[in-house]
Amino acid sequence: MAAPEPAPRLAREREREDESEDESDILEESPCGRWQKRREEVNQGNMPGLQSTFLAMDTEEGVEVVWNELHFRDRKAFAAHEEKIQTVFEQLVLVDHPNIVKLHKYWLDTSEACARVIFITEYVSSGSLKQFLKKTKKNHKAMNARAWKRWCTQILSALSFLHACSPPIIHGNLTSDTIFIQHNGLIKIGSVWHRIFSNALPHDLRSPIRAEREELRNLHFFPPEYGEVADGTAVDIFSFGMCALEMAVLEIQANGDTRVTEEAIARARHSLSDPNMREFILCCLARDPARRPSAHSLLFHRVLFEVHSLKLLAAHCFIQHQYLMPENVVEEKTKAVDLHAVLAELPRPRRPPLQWRYSEVSFMELDKFLEDVRNGIYPLMNFAATRPLGLPRVLAPPPEEVQKAKTPTPEPFDSETRKVIQMQCNLERSEDKARWHLTLLLVLEDRLHRQLTYDLLPSRLCPSVPHASLLPQDDRMKLAAFLESTFLKYRGAQA
Repeated sequence: MAAPEPAPRLAREREREDESEDESDILEESPCGRWQKRREEVNQGNMPGLQSTFLAMDTEEGVEVVWNELHFRDRKAFAAHEEKIQTVFEQLVLVDHPNIVKLHKYWLDTSEACARVIFITEYVSSGSLKQFLKKTKKNHKAMNARAWKRWCTQILSALSFLHACSPPIIHGNLTSDTIFIQHNGLIKIGSVWHRIFSNALPHDLRSPIRAEREELRNLHFFPPEYGEVADGTAVDIFSFGMCALEMAVLEIQANGDTRVTEEAIARARHSLSDPNMREFILCCLARDPARRPSAHSLLFHRVLFEVHSLKLLAAHCFIQHQYLMPENVVEEKTKAVDLHAVLAELPRPRRPPLQWRYSEVSFMELDKFLEDVRNGIYPLMNFAATRPLGLPRVLAPPPEEVQKAKTPTPEPFDSETRKVIQMQCNLERSEDKARWHLTLLLVLEDRLHRQLTYDLLPSRLCPSVPHASLLPQDDRMKLAAFLESTFLKYRGAQA
């Protein structure tokens, strides 16, 4: 007979269960009812300017998100600039990149003593880059070079996207506390809203907006020219260079002082054994901002050249058109490959050609590589042409704003932006034999399913298609395939 559990242990377990239930309590809902704020507070790194961040639930998608709050005590000043605040956040919602923390929704709340700006962002469960580096340092002396290259590429991809906007978006708060990492290695940059929002507000409303630069432990991430009127995108390059150095050495020692000294930074630089890595970081940390390269040009640096461009372009092309193929197409194709067949051949003068066979290729690595590309680990931004992206100019408003006539604000709606990776079309006769029932089953890129249905009368199928009720089974299958291909063409045109 088993001995009974000690009373103190049972009491502790009950307390933990009670705490867990308390944290899952719903404290507040968004006006639309989609997002539900929980009691559990979230430490999304050290997001500057936020009074409180809570875990929340997206009841529509069934995923966890972050409920962020900015508090303003001066309600009168807040009311005077309410329209400007709304305009800024409406444009920030448009910023969409796989390596940037997504801002889903925002709203203003003036019902309490303090006015609040509430906005919903992605939840990155693995925490900040600084937290990850501290955990890694316990078991390793240096960061794996391959992981370092992947992280640098993703951060630069996000910065290249922001700097290519018209006008350029300057992050201005890039530290290892505002960079987050997912469990699959995907990097996300947070706090993109901070500089834009604080620059748009007058001084009497800036009190709740706190910068990372105000903390001594983060001063080394900011270049000498930071805060000057003429500072530009080079600010972010310096901050990135310091993040890249910290990622490479895991921690820049501060000798017990809360502020990282120039000597500590120099020691970290000299500890790098790879000359290409050292040169890459040094060019980012140049004192003269004019000598720092752009984010786009850094993506072509030899130290980051891990995957051949043709392989990367082919993988992205495969992912973008995967909805045209069966779900297990890679597995089926690899089964049919003759492992002794020649994959590639390099001719050499006066010598036999150098050959690579399919047996030398790991198909498991191919699956993993395609999964990494799908998750955004290998972005294609560095092979895209440098062109301004069409984001509205309100993200950097001119000093003198032109008064415009107010127009009615349309009702907000959520447009579908996820890609369709697989689809199936089915055409069946209804029970009353009077109509046809069309069903489209769509599999979206996040593996959620959508089913679209529509009833078709025989006269509405298509003028060039014979009366559907007279079609034999084979022809009905052809008609379903015709409708599916038409939908695919439509989807391709929309994309």
